[in-house]
Amino acid sequence: MKRLFYLTAALFAATPCLADIYKYTDSNGVTTYTNIKPEGKQKPELIISGPQEATPPPPAQEKKRATKTPTPNNFPKVDNQVQSQRDAKRREILMTELDQEKQALENAHMLYEEEKNKPEVYRAANGKTFRNVAKYEEKLRIIEAEIQAHERNIELLNKELTH
Repeated sequence: MKRLFYLTAALFAATPCLADIYKYTDSNGVTTYTNIKPEGKQKPELIISGPQEATPPPPAQEKKRATKTPTPNNFPKVDNQVQSQRDAKRREILMTELDQEKQALENAHMLYEEEKNKPEVYRAANGKTFRNVAKYEEKLRIIEAEIQAHERNIELLNKELTH
C-alpha cells in the first residue's frame, strides 16, 4: 500500500517528464514498479505509457502592432464644452462624497472615544457586576474597521480628484 502511495505521489510530482511505467510480480510474490521493462520470466504490465515522440513547441508568433481604428462617422461625439461641464459635475459629486466621508470619519472617531470609555458590564444573578471584555473588544474592533474603511474611502476619493 505504501508503494502505491509513493508511486502515485511520484507520478504527480513528475508529470512533465512522463516515461513508461511497468508493474510486475517476481517469483517471491513481490510486486515491483519500474520504468525499465523487465526481461525474463516475469510478465510485465504496462501501467503508464510515456510520450512516444517529442513534439517541438509551436513557433512564436510575432505580435502585430495595434492599429488605431478610426471612429465611425455615426459615433456620438461630445464637444469640449459639454465634456468640461460633465467633468465639473463629476468633480462636484466627488467633492460632496469626500465631505460626507470626512464627516463620517469624524463621527466614527467620536464614537470610538465614547465607547472606549464605556466598558461592557453585566449583572450576575447575585447582583454583582462583571466586565464583559470580549464584547467590549469586539465593539471596538467593529468601530476601528469603520474608521479604516472611511480613511480608505477618503484616500481613494482624493486620488480620484487629483487625476
